[in-house]
Amino acid sequence: MNERSVRIGNFSGYLGDRFTAIDEAMAGDPVDVLMGDYLAEVTLASLAADRRGYVDYFRKQLRPHLATIAERGIKIVTNAGGFDPAGLAAALREDLAEDGVDLTVAHVEGDNVLDRLGEFHTDGHAMEHLDTGAPLKDWGVEPIAANSYLGGFGIAEALRAGADIVVTGRVTDASLTAGPAAWWHGWTPDDWGPLAGAITAGHVIECGAHATGGNFSGFMQVPGMVKCGFPIAEVAADGSCVITKHARDGGMVTVDTATAQLLYEIQGPRYLNPDATVHFDSIRLEQVGKDRVAIAPVVGSPPPPTAKVAVFAQIGWQISQMLFCTSPNVTEKVALLRDQLRAQLEGHVDQLDVTPLGTAAEDPHSQWEATVPIRVMATARAAEALKQFPPAVGSLYLQGFPGFHHDGGAQPVRAPWPRIDYWPALLPAELVPNTAVLADGTRLEAPVSSRWATPEELAQGRSPEPPAATTSGRRMPLGTLTYARAGDKGGNSNVGIWAPDPAHWEWLRSTLSTAAIRALLPEAKDCDVVRHEFPHLRAVHVVLKGLLGTGGSSNLRVDQIGKSVGEYLRSKYVTVPEELL
Repeated sequence: MNERSVRIGNFSGYLGDRFTAIDEAMAGDPVDVLMGDYLAEVTLASLAADRRGYVDYFRKQLRPHLATIAERGIKIVTNAGGFDPAGLAAALREDLAEDGVDLTVAHVEGDNVLDRLGEFHTDGHAMEHLDTGAPLKDWGVEPIAANSYLGGFGIAEALRAGADIVVTGRVTDASLTAGPAAWWHGWTPDDWGPLAGAITAGHVIECGAHATGGNFSGFMQVPGMVKCGFPIAEVAADGSCVITKHARDGGMVTVDTATAQLLYEIQGPRYLNPDATVHFDSIRLEQVGKDRVAIAPVVGSPPPPTAKVAVFAQIGWQISQMLFCTSPNVTEKVALLRDQLRAQLEGHVDQLDVTPLGTAAEDPHSQWEATVPIRVMATARAAEALKQFPPAVGSLYLQGFPGFHHDGGAQPVRAPWPRIDYWPALLPAELVPNTAVLADGTRLEAPVSSRWATPEELAQGRSPEPPAATTSGRRMPLGTLTYARAGDKGGNSNVGIWAPDPAHWEWLRSTLSTAAIRALLPEAKDCDVVRHEFPHLRAVHVVLKGLLGTGGSSNLRVDQIGKSVGEYLRSKYVTVPEELL
């Protein structure tokens, strides 16, 4: 057991994050472990559609630093193994051999359960959809990927056995921090409290610059926003942590930037992880220095008895094109476009969506202030059915609305691409192995908790409705006094809204009742709105069930994964009492 806090630095929050991140981390403040997260749900969908195995992007990022990593004794942990962690481990060993660097690579497997779906069905595991309750067998399409979310103890076992680099497939994002912390401090699977703290730290740093000012409502106050640095979590032996960043880099770490990430992509006051259940309503944040936020205490309890599984399948094909129209009569022009496309494509496509974006300025100062983009999208089960889409769009330049055009600097779309849908399900946790595989082939099974959580311990519940909001005051955007962060969980959109000023908390909670949220977000009129309050974060958290259809990779919204829903909510006008201004 190591009594010193372990310093875990992030270098990736998604596939496509800044390529120079490892360069920056190596040039920054000292760390014990570097972790990189690449596997968002939509990323897995993309990898599945392209039949790609591991994330070669990571391999290219790491290659220049192998000798320095060995010299400094830094451990590397990443889920860039994607659908082939063994393949990535083998490729890294080739790089190490070519460069003459002595580092040991291990991988973690067990998450890929695609070949076992028939076995699960035969054994009576229906893998019901988490939102609809329908059994997987009724989906009507053939899954192309199925991966369970693993905990961190496979990673911990690999590190305990001497691995310097550990690559995984689908572990939970927070496992990339919890696993190294468990190894460093010698925790067991029954150390639910410390594990909950490490999971919380991992949740804050898993998305990289999300914790240092990126994608933050208060971005105008962030120094060095042009290039925010990557975060570091200092995780202590009791699970408490301090979130910080490399001092040389841009961005900032404050209670608000940490709160933004805490509220991101959660489902309520219980944050379910394979290693522990985190009680988010216990979390306290404190600014303890420049770019240093302490998180403690964090209450933990046993993990759920089930493992979440992400199943993906191709449900068809899609194609889209961005068009533009110029005022006046934008509404009528969009309606004509919709009618003309329907007339040509009816019988060929399954769905046709025509969405104007924004409104034209009144008395515009330039042509572009008068211009409204229109996203046109069509879907079909077969690619052949979408052959009519490009000519249908192209035929309207001389017979459509006046001023019909596309971006002159972009090529018109010619071919469709796969449409991948997402099926979230559960399996008994004991059916999903979490196995560390060492360089010599030795297999180490991860230890498991001695007790699973009960349904009562896992219940998310809903917060009571607040007292009626004030009806007197000044009308202004909700964002005048609040920040927000929105994310996606399959077909559900989650939004956390909080008040930076403690004096505004009672006003915020009373303003954002469930009925008020429905009124402010008419797009959610058919959604089940689940509302929670986090008084210690001064936050109202809502889950908008079904806003994103069946998942971010398959719905027809322009903002497919709901990243702008929080900012949209902040733009809505509410009544603010004069005394708060």
